[in-house]
Amino acid sequence: MSIVQEFNEYRTKMNERIIEEDNKVLKRLFNLDTNAFAEGALDKKTKEIIGLTSSMVLRCDDCVKYHLGKCYELGFTSAQMFEAFSIANLIGGTIVIPHLRRAVEYWEELQKGN
Repeated sequence: MSIVQEFNEYRTKMNERIIEEDNKVLKRLFNLDTNAFAEGALDKKTKEIIGLTSSMVLRCDDCVKYHLGKCYELGFTSAQMFEAFSIANLIGGTIVIPHLRRAVEYWEELQKGN
């Protein structure tokens, strides 16, 4: 199983488990996240690249993987990704480099069509 497939299956399974508890606050939080990334004054591509770079600076590997998947679906190129990676590392500092490594590995898996 690829790292992309493993991440997506785990994320789906656990999100379903969380939602089945019917906790109003968590459901609203999930809904807010969905709505925040919908088309608006900023297009989806802009929002996803902001989400990706913010996640890298915050060093959240799960969030980085999620946003990389969305960027792949939206047709970002590797050149665009590496430009975004460079901004995230500039803003976040060298502590972001380990997350950059994992982001590049995940991006390469997405490029294989996994």
